[in-house]
Amino acid sequence: MARESVKARQRKREKMVAQYAEKRAALKAAGDYAALDKLPKNASPVRLKNRCQLTGRPKGFMRHFGICRNIFRDMALDGKIPGVKKASW
Repeated sequence: MARESVKARQRKREKMVAQYAEKRAALKAAGDYAALDKLPKNASPVRLKNRCQLTGRPKGFMRHFGICRNIFRDMALDGKIPGVKKASW
């Protein structure tokens, strides 16, 4: 499990990316790279990292569900994810 500070930093970046999304798109379309460079660095979507929403784990992330493989497995076995069940043949 990731430290709380790492998860908080990620949430802060996500909020800032959403806040500056329109402004970044407008500046990019206009080709004003000098103004784009003056925006906060954390406003860039490139700085985001895919992390598990529950634990903050950066590896083993499943985009479709937004959680890591460990949590996905536990939730699937508990029946908390609709339409997912353990395969057996």
